[in-house]
Amino acid sequence: MKYSCNVEIEAPLKQVVALWKNEKHFAQWQDGFKSMEHLQGIPNTVGAKSRIKLNQGKREIVLIETILENNLPVEKSALYEHLHMSNTQTSRFEYIDDTHTRYISEVEYVKFNGFVPKLMSKLFPKLFKKQSQKWMNQFKVFAETSIK
Repeated sequence: MKYSCNVEIEAPLKQVVALWKNEKHFAQWQDGFKSMEHLQGIPNTVGAKSRIKLNQGKREIVLIETILENNLPVEKSALYEHLHMSNTQTSRFEYIDDTHTRYISEVEYVKFNGFVPKLMSKLFPKLFKKQSQKWMNQFKVFAETSIK
């Protein structure tokens, strides 16, 4: 399953990327974000691994992030592995003009483990995209209010 989302942010490219990549800000725009712990490699470089913990309702979700590419401010790609599924995500940032940036996220779910996750992906694929777009919209609000 593949999809992409995007949002236009009223803020300069360099400032948008600086806010987006700063782990200290993740909880301000990713509801449910709890923590990120570096596990292996040089942080934010190809091959680096981190453990990400999120709350989703009453459940805690643990993801292992492996950096596949990081040439920000252009893009960052990572593999996210969870007990029930694995996906890649590429986040791109495009210059529109001196005060506007386009943030694009391309997601591909590459593996579903178990009957329920496979069923969810078939019956409710829009739920996955909806969550990605929600976090992007929250980041837009965070960035625009932080920079002004």
